[in-house]
Amino acid sequence: MASAVSYGATSPLTVAFHAGSAGEWQVVRQSTRIGEDLPAAERIGTAPTLAPALWTLTGFTSNLRYTTGAERLKLDARSAPLGRSEARMAALIPIRKSAAWWAMAQDERRAIYERSAHTPIGLGYLPGIARRLHHCRDLGEPFDFLTWFEFEPELEGEFDDLLARLRITEEWRFIDREIDIRLIRADCAAAPAG
Repeated sequence: MASAVSYGATSPLTVAFHAGSAGEWQVVRQSTRIGEDLPAAERIGTAPTLAPALWTLTGFTSNLRYTTGAERLKLDARSAPLGRSEARMAALIPIRKSAAWWAMAQDERRAIYERSAHTPIGLGYLPGIARRLHHCRDLGEPFDFLTWFEFEPELEGEFDDLLARLRITEEWRFIDREIDIRLIRADCAAAPAG
């Protein structure tokens, strides 16, 4: 799942997360924050397997729709790539926003995003926590976004802090479904964290 970091315009990348008994990431825990659950899986992977999937969520990368050019430059300068060997932990957080969010005009959503300090909060956790956003609303998926994060095990507390800060913002009042799935690389699962 390695990728070059650039928040600018790039070719869309479609990613399918397959949950079941196979995959490169072992599920450590799964918690439903709000809304309907997903069936709990043992593993998640991005490559199709012969084993049947319990569920598959698909999304694609796209331009950053609420990010200014200046913010994008800061993100590009501070971000680390996905797939770093030391980033043995990950989180897949599927999110769906409410109908009220999507009923607003783009500039109204951007204003909430800005008041919520989404980008400044995230910048404070770079480069340790790498992130990629996958859009899936336009694909008819059950979520609007699939957020993927990778980090070193010793940064899990910082990752929890990042989520706690985002979850108290105005923007998060428009979330009506969120599931937090924590993972460790399957080849590292038997090794002690840290």
